[in-house]
Amino acid sequence: MSDARSEILGAVREALSKTAGKSPNLQGASHVEANSRLVDHPVNLIPARGRLGKKARVDLFIREAERVNATVARVSSTEGVPREVARFLAKNNLPMTLKIAPETSEDTIPWTEQPLLKVEEGRADGTEHASVTRAFAGVAETGTLVVLSGPGNPTTLNFLPSSHVCVVQASDITGDYEEVWARLRAEKSDGDTGDFLPRTVNWITGPSRTADIEQTLLLGAHGPQRLHIVIVDD
Repeated sequence: MSDARSEILGAVREALSKTAGKSPNLQGASHVEANSRLVDHPVNLIPARGRLGKKARVDLFIREAERVNATVARVSSTEGVPREVARFLAKNNLPMTLKIAPETSEDTIPWTEQPLLKVEEGRADGTEHASVTRAFAGVAETGTLVVLSGPGNPTTLNFLPSSHVCVVQASDITGDYEEVWARLRAEKSDGDTGDFLPRTVNWITGPSRTADIEQTLLLGAHGPQRLHIVIVDD
């Protein structure tokens, strides 16, 4: 063992020894403190711009989403989603084929009402032109979508196809990030019901972009070139 390595490991052992000597129950105390923090969920400073009524909140979400190059459409119910998705595909000269998340299956959205659409459930493999997922929430202050991973909403659908369509309920559009985290903890942290926090929470603000080369904005550099948001009114 080199002298430098021996010196470093010796310093680590000495520090651990001193810590153990000062407080034999330090590990237990830290565990209690961590659990307490998880239960209390301290709230950070929340911007005032997101503290709006429902209509103003949805309007702000649309403005912010469009400002970062997403396109947005509103439908009165889930029955209008297939028609809007077909319109989006036609406008962008895309094939009428979709890879959709199981959470947006025929039981939820009546895709068969648009006979031109060819719909398949499952994960994306990079060959698809367009995908459809469901957002857990939207955030008005930045026009951000919050999409949870899981069997019903595979993460690959968010990033591999060149066009991503995301469906979000108007009632799920919140004012700020903190409200989303609070709702997520409340709805997805009950082990007794088998409802657990997801492995991944994707925060999506507009289509993929980069300006690394000469500060020129390029869409679709690391993911979808297009992000189309369909808001379903309540």
